[in-house]
Order: sequence, then structure tokens, then C-alpha cells
Amino acid sequence: MELKGKKINFLGDSITEGACLDDWNNVYWMRLGRETGATVRGYGIGGTRIAPRLNPERPGEEGFGQYFGSRVESMDPDADIVVVWGGTNDFGHGDVPLGTIDDRDNTTFYGALHCLYRALWEKYPAATIVVMTPLHRVGEHDTLNEHGNPAIAPFKTIRDTILEVAAYYSFPVVDLYAISNLNPELPVIKETFMPDGLHPNDAGHERIASRLIGFLKAL
Repeated sequence: MELKGKKINFLGDSITEGACLDDWNNVYWMRLGRETGATVRGYGIGGTRIAPRLNPERPGEEGFGQYFGSRVESMDPDADIVVVWGGTNDFGHGDVPLGTIDDRDNTTFYGALHCLYRALWEKYPAATIVVMTPLHRVGEHDTLNEHGNPAIAPFKTIRDTILEVAAYYSFPVVDLYAISNLNPELPVIKETFMPDGLHPNDAGHERIASRLIGFLKAL
């Protein structure tokens, strides 16, 4: 696919928002725009999840309630490509059950994925909708989330669920969990690309942009 002149929307969380970068202009989607000539628009909000919370947000975390599906309506409608990247916060502080592939509402993680992907499909029927899986993170094998409660599912299960539901809608997937070369449980990778064990730094965003550009050009 030729990316020059394409309009691309990026829906995500704090990584798409540009958290922990030395220079916000190095966020992966801004890099993509500079390198390809695409018009890029970011819709990243830190702490947000694919699924809403069933229980109220903690004080100071009210913005986290702007789950992905709730923000589709406000996105620019003329996108040629929509890239969706989330799931790590559902592991980190989500509280809905995992559910099953047959769920179709926001009370489970499976259902929230269906609601999100269907909303994108309906709003952008002529666009290419691309899904990215979460990066590896420090603590991904923990059974408790960041709030000390049981995680909704093992981290790899969240990634596998994203793959499964994306396949149902025939959305192409950039499986960063498998192909990013980024796993901060390796000290050298953490130090070089993901110093806090979760958010990529400028060098990490450069690698993500490279993977995404190559993937989109191959479509």
C-alpha cells in the first residue's frame, strides 16, 4: 500500500499519547507520518483500556474511563487507515471478566473488543483497519494487576484474545508481542528501549514505527 497522502487515525493509550518520550515528536505515529508522507492523527489517552471498568475509577483516574469504544465517535471520519493499539492496561488495571468469543457487550473483554471493532467497521467501512497487539511488559507473568487484584487474564491470553477477535473481523494484525524485538524482561532491552518496563522511549518508538511502516506497505 502506498502511504503517501493517506489519512491515518491512531487509537490508543499512553504509548500512543507519547508518554515517557524525550521528544513527543518521536512518537511512533508522528515518525510514520514524516517518513511516509501520510497525514497522521493521534487519539491516545493515557491509562485507557479497550474495556470499561465495572467498578468506579480510583480518585485521580477518572480519565481512564474513556475506554476505546467510547472514543470512536469523536475521531475524524475521513480516515483511509485506522490503527488500534491497546490491551496492556486491561491487564494492568481492568476489572471486567475475560468472557467468550460469543460476547457482544462491554461487560467482558471479548465483548468490548467486538463492540470496538464493530464500531470501527461501521464508521469506516471503506478504510483499512489494523490492530496491534501489546508489547511485552515487566511483570506480565504476575497474577495480580497494578491494583493488587487478580488480573482479568494472563497477559498472553489478552494478546491471544485480540488476535482471535481481530481474525473474526478479518482485520490485519501487527503482532508486536511476537515481532517487535522488545521485551523489557531482558535488562539490555529494558535499558535501551523501555526504561520503565512498559513505555517505549524514543528508540523504542523508532522500532515500532519501522515495524508498522513495513507492515502497512505490504498490505
